[in-house]
Amino acid sequence: MSLRRPSVSGTRRLSLVAVALVGALALSGCTQLVDAFNAAQGNTSSDTTAENTFVRPSASPSASMAFNSQFSYDGSVSLSSDVADDLELRLEVWAVDSKRTQEWTPTREKTFGFSVNVYDHRVDDKAVLTEKRRVFISAVQIQSTTTQTSGQMQQPYQFSADPRTLVPTDTQRSDRGLLLNSFQGGLLVPEQTIHQLPEDTYGLTLEFALTVAVEGTANTDASFSQQIVYQYLPIAIYQD
Repeated sequence: MSLRRPSVSGTRRLSLVAVALVGALALSGCTQLVDAFNAAQGNTSSDTTAENTFVRPSASPSASMAFNSQFSYDGSVSLSSDVADDLELRLEVWAVDSKRTQEWTPTREKTFGFSVNVYDHRVDDKAVLTEKRRVFISAVQIQSTTTQTSGQMQQPYQFSADPRTLVPTDTQRSDRGLLLNSFQGGLLVPEQTIHQLPEDTYGLTLEFALTVAVEGTANTDASFSQQIVYQYLPIAIYQD
């Protein structure tokens, strides 16, 4: 916080106060002098308040505010990865319970949902599937890592699944996995819950590992290649 130099008018008022005190000393005893000084000092403080106003925060900032998290600030986040030229894999994550992410504390249940979709920007979104480069997803894994004031680190939440087991049986699939760029949409996991965390946790990072098969040329089965896409999601954890 910077300190402001008193204004000229403030200095002039202090000089007048000093003169008044000298006059008070000549006209009255010590007790009256003390009263006059206290009254003058109170008036000076009131006059200069507008020039040196400092608003104290209502509460000290939580340690979680030091853990940068767009997800915690907005309640949702969209994470994008290029799996080929103009071929975007998009992971979206949102808070479910509580949607107020400042209520995500070590002891409360913390529920989120996520989806995975793919967009071929070489063609129009409404293009038929044979004109798009297909992307199949065959595995989703999520690991977690705590950030604690003690310096310790734990992995309290883990998730691993074949996406084909998470969606209705009529979705398009093959031995390569679940088709992401179909008219039915990609992969949707509506709820996952993170349970109790160590009490000194102020941050949690989720690492997503998505195993996908990517088509190099549209409608060409021989052009598929497999890769693993990693995305990291920092989540701020607040105190109860």
